[in-house]
Order: sequence, then C-alpha cells, then structure tokens
Amino acid sequence: MTTQDNKYVKILFRFHSTIFGEEKVETMWAAIVDKAKGFYKLDNIPFYAPLVASDDIVFAEFDEQEQMLTYRLTVEYSGNSTIQVVLMDKSKDINLIRDVFQELGCVSEKVNGGYFSMEIPASVDYKKIKQKLDEMETNQIIEYAEPCLADGHRL
Repeated sequence: MTTQDNKYVKILFRFHSTIFGEEKVETMWAAIVDKAKGFYKLDNIPFYAPLVASDDIVFAEFDEQEQMLTYRLTVEYSGNSTIQVVLMDKSKDINLIRDVFQELGCVSEKVNGGYFSMEIPASVDYKKIKQKLDEMETNQIIEYAEPCLADGHRL
C-alpha cells in the first residue's frame, strides 16, 4: 500500500493494551472518505488495536505531538469483526490454521510464526468460526481473543 494519488493515508492508533499492560501504538492504512471532515475507511485488519475492524469509518485528525493523523473515534462500524489468534501448539503450521479460516470466509494477516489477526466479514456466519476457534482452543492448538466483535456476530 502506498499513498499513491493521495487516496490512502496512515493513521496512528494509541491505546492501552491489557495484554501487555502498557500503552501501545499501531498504524493502519485507510482510504480517504472525506478529508475535510477527517473521515477515513480502514483498509487493514488491526493487529492489536481494540474496538476497530477493517472497513470501519473513523475520524482522525493531525496530532502535533504525534506528527501524524491520529485516530479519535469510530464514526460508522462496518459490521466486520476482528479476532486475534495465538498459536499455542508450536508443532502446528500457522498457515494451515489460517487456511482453515480462509475456507470459512475469513481473511487474516500474520504478524509472525505464532500470531495472526483475522477479519470476520459482516456477511459471514460467526457461529461456524466460533465453533472452530473453540475446538482448536479446547485442543490447546490456539488461544484467541475477540477485541472487536460486531453486533451481528454476538452469539
């Protein structure tokens, strides 16, 4: 992703991580929706930032201290959800696990050999995904978190 033709921008997300117990930052690409109003559509699956998902419309403004566009609030939720997955059984191939969820309609982005973040599109039935996540967690293959679960995916 580049800022080609000024259609995309990087937005900084600053948040407190309960997992790490400290302030964290993450940057994500977003498409410009209305630059004058500061509205942008997220084009990434968040790795760590909670309460946001791909395709959400967010309000961001230039922050003097950060020296870049910085997230302030979500204006419109996409209906997508974000799931964070940690590989617990190191004998398993993380890409094969990602493939299982891809077959169920979920794309993901791998952070490293032991962690990936997954998008559950608004149109996908979360029951099947949750069932597979729970099965893998029960078998101690993965652990997972639901940092952004859309209303349509709440069971």
